Amino acid sequence: MGKEFEMSMMGELTFFLGLQIKQSTTGISICQEKYIKELLKKFNMFDSKPIDTPMRTNSKMIVEEFDPLVNQKMYRGIIGSLLYLTARRPGIVYSVGM
Repeated sequence: MGKEFEMSMMGELTFFLGLQIKQSTTGISICQEKYIKELLKKFNMFDSKPIDTPMRTNSKMIVEEFDPLVNQKMYRGIIGSLLYLTARRPGIVYSVGM
């Protein structure tokens, strides 16, 4: 590749596009813990209570008449961030889709 493209060695890769990359003699592991913590801080949810399953699979979504209007910009930001996250986390695809 060095013959075709200009390249430089910048050291060991540790973080790329929201992925933490850890290299060892036994292999390479990829983690998104830092990206998730940044999302929680960004959307003021860092003190939220963690749960094993994001949502019951038999939930029915309904519109409540007395809900205050949702901040659409923040809502779209949360959903977009979660969709990016679900590309690597199939365990939360259903909840984000709903």
